[in-house]
Amino acid sequence: MFTLHMDMGTTLAQTDDGQLVNEVLDGFFARAKARAGAMHPQYLELWEHLEACTVGGKRFRPRLVMTTYSLLGGTDRTAAATVAASYELLHTALIIHDDVVDQDFTRRGVPNLAGAYRSLATDQGSSAERAEHTGASAAVIAGDLALANAYRFLAEVDADPATRHRLHDLLDEAVVASAAGELLDVLAPLDPMPQTVDQVLEMSKLKTAVYSFDTPLRAGAVLAGADQELVEALGEFGRIIGTAYQVADDLVGAFGDESRTGKTGWGDLREGKRTALISYAAEQPQWTRIKELLSNDLTATDAAEIRELLVASGARDKTLKLAADLTERALDVLVQPFVPQALRDGLSPLSRLVTDRMGA
Repeated sequence: MFTLHMDMGTTLAQTDDGQLVNEVLDGFFARAKARAGAMHPQYLELWEHLEACTVGGKRFRPRLVMTTYSLLGGTDRTAAATVAASYELLHTALIIHDDVVDQDFTRRGVPNLAGAYRSLATDQGSSAERAEHTGASAAVIAGDLALANAYRFLAEVDADPATRHRLHDLLDEAVVASAAGELLDVLAPLDPMPQTVDQVLEMSKLKTAVYSFDTPLRAGAVLAGADQELVEALGEFGRIIGTAYQVADDLVGAFGDESRTGKTGWGDLREGKRTALISYAAEQPQWTRIKELLSNDLTATDAAEIRELLVASGARDKTLKLAADLTERALDVLVQPFVPQALRDGLSPLSRLVTDRMGA
């Protein structure tokens, strides 16, 4: 068994439960690749790329499922690992599709799935436009496969029909919310005025917090047979702490140290991403100059000036305070008499994800 008391740098794969999740995923991909190979070698290759997308991560969402389940007295580790694996496949699907939406062909400095197929097409003589279309198309197909099989995992959970139905509804809630958040993110730049802070927080909750925090926590609790009151409280905690994490992550997108975070320190500025940071800045006199710079083909020099303006406007400090306030609100949800002390202690370290991100 493990809990979130472990060092946040420890991957789930380094734990006994993590190994069990890996075994579930390994078995799934072995069967899927055998089936694909019988159809066509190129289809097998796509599945190999998809499998590679699930390797090497910290298995954060599976960790939430397994931690909650274990701390609430669950004993069927195989059933929990199967549910956990479904959330890992969901995460994989959403990441692949998000890269397509953002027209990204790399992730953390290396080609992603779309990038691998773009390179394949380029090597075979395709034009740049055709190669990008090939890469995006392969990624859409792979993401669809991951999404469909996230649901398939739940059908294999050894639980009573009512529990399986509730788990299915939770995964469906995660998918529907993520799609809504992604759409809002896509449409936001069409509005000449930045969204309000509340609108940004709602988008972050839908796009990220629900599937990354809320539903994995609730899934672990449902599988463990927790009372509905506790299940709902865990969902509320997850939505708030997940939103706090996204606010902190948006700060990294503008001010982060690339050597520590693995992402360009001004990538979100270049993409014109609508964040709480930008919403706060839009209320200040510095916004006129920030907007002018954002409308250009942003350079590193422009980004440096924008960062200075964000600090001068007070937007950065307000965003830091917002993340801290949301984190405190989330922890307050756990301080209720029906939340077991062991669960409270096990989940409280999630606040470190936010504070660590703010210091990135």
